[in-house]
Amino acid sequence: MMTESGKQPKTLSGQVVSVKMNKTISVLIERTVQHPLYGKYMRRSTKLLAHDDKNECKEGDFVVIESSRPISKRKSWRLQKIVTKAQEI
Repeated sequence: MMTESGKQPKTLSGQVVSVKMNKTISVLIERTVQHPLYGKYMRRSTKLLAHDDKNECKEGDFVVIESSRPISKRKSWRLQKIVTKAQEI
């Protein structure tokens, strides 16, 4: 989906860690960064809130989210698609 300026929205992928809010999911984004001095790769993570309009996500799902206009104070990402569903126990 293109924006008015002709740019593609930024997309990130991660795992859903919370679905306790209405139409909102919390997504854990993990990335690896290299230590500036020692060179070892470290895992860093960020939690983002994303808008899930149909409440279709469950905890443990892997999803792709895209940037959007601010929807609330902390929520400026939107659910683009569910990559894999979580395993039912």
